[in-house]
Amino acid sequence: MPRALGQIDIRKSEAIVNAAFSVLSERGLSAPLEEVARRANVSKQTVYNHYGSKTQLIRTLIERRRDEMCAPLTRPGALDDPQGSLTAYASAMIRSVLTEPYGELMRMAVIGAPDSPELVDILYDTGFMGVRQKLARYLESLAARGVIRTDNPVEAAEMFAGLAVGGLQIRRMIGRDLGRDALSEPNRAANCARVFLKAFAP
Repeated sequence: MPRALGQIDIRKSEAIVNAAFSVLSERGLSAPLEEVARRANVSKQTVYNHYGSKTQLIRTLIERRRDEMCAPLTRPGALDDPQGSLTAYASAMIRSVLTEPYGELMRMAVIGAPDSPELVDILYDTGFMGVRQKLARYLESLAARGVIRTDNPVEAAEMFAGLAVGGLQIRRMIGRDLGRDALSEPNRAANCARVFLKAFAP
């Protein structure tokens, strides 16, 4: 059945997003949309029709990744199982650093920061800080239930992130082998949640 006028082709939209992740992680934020279109097997105009601009495409990529990472904190029953929820969240954070293309995209963003400040702002504000803010709201809810004690959920969220990915981010940025880190990811995530909950216990 033919699509109605103005209807978005979901398959093309997904192909564009996947291609953009790959291209941007390989070539940085200055990568041309022509290459994204080529890999998605669509025209450049189709990319514009779906996303309007390169800036909006990158915003969509980061919003999607942010929401995927934070899903364990918003699922039904997340507040009833803080150990499980924070472990799943830590796992998502660790995988985002360890795996292509998101971890490499963040590395390329640091390298290209002087040339693409607007796009780096999106990565930082929507991605990095967006993830932290969602975690902070979750921790605030735990505190309201008496599960943890904190007067500053944002600071607590930063501490949790440091436990989860602090060293990994440095190794990713300088291009070190992360194979051993990948193998230890489940234990690292569980230990991160356990240590954090113990440290912030009321």
